[in-house]
Amino acid sequence: MTPRIKICCISSVAEARLAIAHGAHALGLVSAMPSGPGVIDENLIAEIVQSVPPAVATFLLTSQQTADAILEQHRRCKTNTLQLVDAVAPTELIKLRRALPGIALVQVIHVTGEESIDEARELAPYVDALLLDSGNQKLPVKELGGTGRTHDWTISRRIRESCGKPLFLAGGLRANNVGDAVAQVEPFGLDICSGVRTDGRLDEAKLGDFCAAARGAR
Repeated sequence: MTPRIKICCISSVAEARLAIAHGAHALGLVSAMPSGPGVIDENLIAEIVQSVPPAVATFLLTSQQTADAILEQHRRCKTNTLQLVDAVAPTELIKLRRALPGIALVQVIHVTGEESIDEARELAPYVDALLLDSGNQKLPVKELGGTGRTHDWTISRRIRESCGKPLFLAGGLRANNVGDAVAQVEPFGLDICSGVRTDGRLDEAKLGDFCAAARGAR
């Protein structure tokens, strides 16, 4: 199966349209974060969401860790998917599921080592999908995405094989390595930000090259 393509750090309606024109299945919209690129105001997130056709998924990237705070953000932004970039306890995930039965929940697991497999197994039953990234939650200022670094794809594959949920792969993906990433991990989807940008802006040439390479990957 050809993996789905998610273009993250969308910063305008124009960027959303460009990503969709190149075949993006999903768009990532970044709310307030302790660090990293792509943060935009929640009013702009809501505006972009309104411009996106129904067939394209809109992901709100939130660093909040409680159901109440995440629900408040969702009411303002109105995306059809919540991407939880920091650890959220199972009890909070259960609250989210009850409150938003029609909204997809995607839990990010930052792959730092063998312990990430256990974390993924613990949280997978409570969400619709996992997204494996290369951040570091243990730093004084947390890295919760957008690092441009790859991680150990052998661990990513073990997570995919053991959790039984669709898996998005993120972290350092580019046109010249996406084929290897797909071959090694066999993810449901691919998530990219910095690899399709130049000076922070969505680069149509890089975007086209990546989407072509991803569509050609098996």
